[in-house]
Amino acid sequence: MVREIKNSEQRELLNLYLYLHEQFVPDMTERLKNTWEAIMRDRNHHIIVNEVDNELVSSCVCVIIPNLTRNVRPYALIENVVTHEDYRGKGYATECLNYAKEIAEKENCYKMMLLTGSKDAATLNFYRNAGYNSSDKTAFIQWLE
Repeated sequence: MVREIKNSEQRELLNLYLYLHEQFVPDMTERLKNTWEAIMRDRNHHIIVNEVDNELVSSCVCVIIPNLTRNVRPYALIENVVTHEDYRGKGYATECLNYAKEIAEKENCYKMMLLTGSKDAATLNFYRNAGYNSSDKTAFIQWLE
């Protein structure tokens, strides 16, 4: 079942992020607690999850960004697309991305964007099959310490 995350599922999400790029689940610090609470209060920040047998198996984040161009239409940024390795290839992440698209359409976004660090052809084809392209724009990233 694809839906938005519940406040009580923070630890489950952090465990799922071990299949993204995290090396460990962070300690429950005041910073983590405050960040989680800020995300939960932000009506433009959507953590989408897919649950199978009461377990979070896939997730993505959709952030709606207000904008002054394009007839004052917002855009959506998709981040942290992840699926537990035991559940890959079953369409769970696609369902999360489709749910994010529904949110973006409801919010009248004019585009959705995502970045991936993967060079794996299967991953790139997954995003293409989900409706994204890599030909319209060029992405640049500057990593900060």
